[in-house]
Amino acid sequence: FCSNGKGFTGQKKKSLCLYTPEGEEKRLTPEDMDVENYVVSPDGEKLLAWGPVFKDVKGPFSTLLEIDRKSGATTTLLPGSDFTCKWAGWLEGKVFVTGTDFKKYGVNENAKFFFVEDGKTVCITPELDKGLRNSVGSDCRYGSTDLNLAFFTDGPAAWFVSTDNYRSHLHAVTASGTMEQITKELFSVDDWRVSGGKAAVVGMKGQQLQELYLVDREREIQLTHFNDWLLEECELSAPEHVTFDNGTGEQLDGWYMKPVGFEEGTKYPAILNIHGGPKFTYGDVFFHEMQYWAANGYAVFFCNPRGSDGRGNPFDDIRGKYGTVDYDDLMIFTDWVVEHLPFVDKDRLGVTGGSYGGYMTNWIIGHTDRFKAAASQRSISNWISKMGISDIGYYFVPDQQAADIWSDHEKLWFHSPLKYADRAKTPTLFIHSEEDHRCELT
Repeated sequence: FCSNGKGFTGQKKKSLCLYTPEGEEKRLTPEDMDVENYVVSPDGEKLLAWGPVFKDVKGPFSTLLEIDRKSGATTTLLPGSDFTCKWAGWLEGKVFVTGTDFKKYGVNENAKFFFVEDGKTVCITPELDKGLRNSVGSDCRYGSTDLNLAFFTDGPAAWFVSTDNYRSHLHAVTASGTMEQITKELFSVDDWRVSGGKAAVVGMKGQQLQELYLVDREREIQLTHFNDWLLEECELSAPEHVTFDNGTGEQLDGWYMKPVGFEEGTKYPAILNIHGGPKFTYGDVFFHEMQYWAANGYAVFFCNPRGSDGRGNPFDDIRGKYGTVDYDDLMIFTDWVVEHLPFVDKDRLGVTGGSYGGYMTNWIIGHTDRFKAAASQRSISNWISKMGISDIGYYFVPDQQAADIWSDHEKLWFHSPLKYADRAKTPTLFIHSEEDHRCELT
């Protein structure tokens, strides 16, 4: 009944409608369908629309409809009973989709590519294990289209973006399932459209802000210089990449940033920053928040603990483990920073993060007092109340915590930072919006 960014919805649903030049409106989708997106065929005669169909509780699966533009006749291609379609289109004349059934890894399971035939999905990329989106974090993206799990077809291939470790790349896949990486120089592909074997890409590279690039299989040409002023006018701190062993034999990715105006032999306070998600990832692109701290004399360090995107389902999957293996990874990286970076003052460490990063900040202050200050942003403190109040709580909490308020409320309480709040000694700033319906203020 509520949605983050929309407030109270009262069961209102989005519909797909056709407007005529005369101002007439014609609904093309059923009243009980909440349309997530749609595409139009190259000849303009057909449409594909997808989204959940429901009357009371919105479920996890989506129905896929093919609609005749002229007559309005609809054909149900996927019934929405055991598969969720995330994007749809046509490849070599056949309906082509990304999606998943959530069976093995839950709501965060990586999607695959499928043809739709006779009401069923036929997977052409069974070995694919990539997040089909750009989940590389930055707080300086504006105006980009929501292309989560999207693709655009161009001749015999569909072009898509995936997060590969800590960078995102443009790829192409053919009807046989053969995949090819297109971009190699860009750090982050934020938006794109493809035609004639070339793509117009909005992307990020190094510490540059977004620019427009022309990309093909051989070149990545920067077309605009809207944001050259940043490097010309500002002194920035470049993230320095490291790898570290998290104690299980896995090598994790981390970064540190020296303060602007760094002087050898000087000790600096340092801030651990934790990303949201948890299925997002830090990379080496521009991040204003962290540059601001560096400009004010702080060292900054951050990493991708278990649960982060970009390394496949087994690494991404921390269902039922929140606050355990991820906490271990963050503390081991903090140990690494203190041990290997002589300019970091181990007695002046801070910690912060937002959303899941706020959850981990809350968890940390209840489990250690090594940090002298904390800032918890839009955080989660109680999985029991989140399940009943958050717009996604009724399905996200049981999935991610492997328990619900009826089957095992003790497990939800075990993973709730509020349980350990009486142990907290760290001075903490809590920043939260009253209209945050995703991570509710509870």
